[in-house]
Amino acid sequence: MVTRRRMIGAALATGGGVLLVRTTLRPAPSAATTAAAKDAGHAHPAGAAAPDPGPDAGPALAEKFTTALPLPPVLSPVSTDGGADTYAVTMLRSYARVLPGRRTEVLTYNGAFPGPVIRARSGRPVVVRQTNLLDDPVSVHLHGSAVPVDSDGGPMNLLGAGATRTYTYPNDQPHASLWFHDHAHHLESEHVYRGLAGTYLLTDATEASLPLPAGRYDLPIALRDARFDTAGNLVYRMDDAEGRATVLANGRPWPKVDVAARRYRIRLLNSSNLRFFSLRLADGGPITQIGSDGGLLERPHTTDTVDLSPGERADVVIDFSRYRPGTSVVLTNSMPPGPAEHIGQVLRFDVGRPAPDPSSVPDRLRTLPPLGPVARERTIVLKVEEGGAGVAPLGLIDGRQYDPARVDAAVAFGTSEIWTVHNANTDIPHNFHLHLVQFRVLQRNGAPPGPEEGGLKDTVRLMPGESVRLQATFDSYRGRYPYHCHLLDHSAMGMMAQMEIA
Repeated sequence: MVTRRRMIGAALATGGGVLLVRTTLRPAPSAATTAAAKDAGHAHPAGAAAPDPGPDAGPALAEKFTTALPLPPVLSPVSTDGGADTYAVTMLRSYARVLPGRRTEVLTYNGAFPGPVIRARSGRPVVVRQTNLLDDPVSVHLHGSAVPVDSDGGPMNLLGAGATRTYTYPNDQPHASLWFHDHAHHLESEHVYRGLAGTYLLTDATEASLPLPAGRYDLPIALRDARFDTAGNLVYRMDDAEGRATVLANGRPWPKVDVAARRYRIRLLNSSNLRFFSLRLADGGPITQIGSDGGLLERPHTTDTVDLSPGERADVVIDFSRYRPGTSVVLTNSMPPGPAEHIGQVLRFDVGRPAPDPSSVPDRLRTLPPLGPVARERTIVLKVEEGGAGVAPLGLIDGRQYDPARVDAAVAFGTSEIWTVHNANTDIPHNFHLHLVQFRVLQRNGAPPGPEEGGLKDTVRLMPGESVRLQATFDSYRGRYPYHCHLLDHSAMGMMAQMEIA
């Protein structure tokens, strides 16, 4: 188990930041990526980023805990014919009122910032017609899903400017709190930073049978950081973890959340490019974690801290009946980098009157399938190599940058494998995301994982020097799928590889 102290210590070892990659250059596209982008109608240039605009102006422009937490809009299907729910989504530039009195240009799905929510049910397919009205090519990835390769949203499966593509999600998997985001190689980092991310909540009979908080008491909250200039514009620079001092929850800086004095289910998503969060209530109050990336844990566990690397999710229940009406409690973050007075606070819960609460958290939430026999073991090594002056760093897996023409791991369909993933950097954290499959964490640094990692996962954190042993079964679809670091700047630098399941 990674304790908060270990995570903070690792971060402080990098000089107060989560990253030690200091480049301000956009990584140069490979020939294959440039060609694919041209085929899609756009070639994204490499080159130096804009001059540094100075410190993040967000904290000076937004007073903490004065804006209400917005809830992302829930999409309605345009059709429910043929046994599937069909949605129409358009990617376009829009403006959002992120900071008081200012308009911020953002990239959106259907004009929503934060991105919208799609609610789905296991066994009932979802079809999404995505239309790209942006200038760049995009690729829509449903993170955590088991889908055919043509709907996975791979880094080279680009949807050009002005084009429309249909993505089909069979939902032949158990419940999970998933999310969708852009995955176009070299562009994914900036696109997600500027807003191309949304929530996909998949439920099933197992989850629906439990008396967990529901309806208005079930809150999806996407956390991230950002950097603004004095006009309220988002400032994007590669590897800018230290420059982003504004914490956003559902697209608003340091919001307040009015809650009744009862239990709430809160679905936390770390949608940051780079930032790790270590979350706790300011009074040290109990948080009951009931789920992670791949849905509910087998049993709930009570903690005072929830750690999330980029792309990870945690499903928690907080019982606000322990507070008197009129009490306020801040959700804090103890992970650097950045000024503690800004990045150390996330949002504030303002507790009102009691409300009827028929909900409870059962001692048993689900039963996970047993781990099957192992056909093969592999070792995967993640590393960032810094370049010299004016040279972009390289993101490497097993010593190589991503090449879409290369197969890095040949996997036999229907088999189960154990992968030991190692962070070879001593001063830079990573994490690891496998497309297509949910996996089980077997060991962390040779020891059993903590209860928070005891369920199904698709993204796992790796602090400097750490190793994680995981097991996955590849029995849903054949084809080529990526695996990569989900610190999106690292994957944009090439820290991505490809498996072929056949």
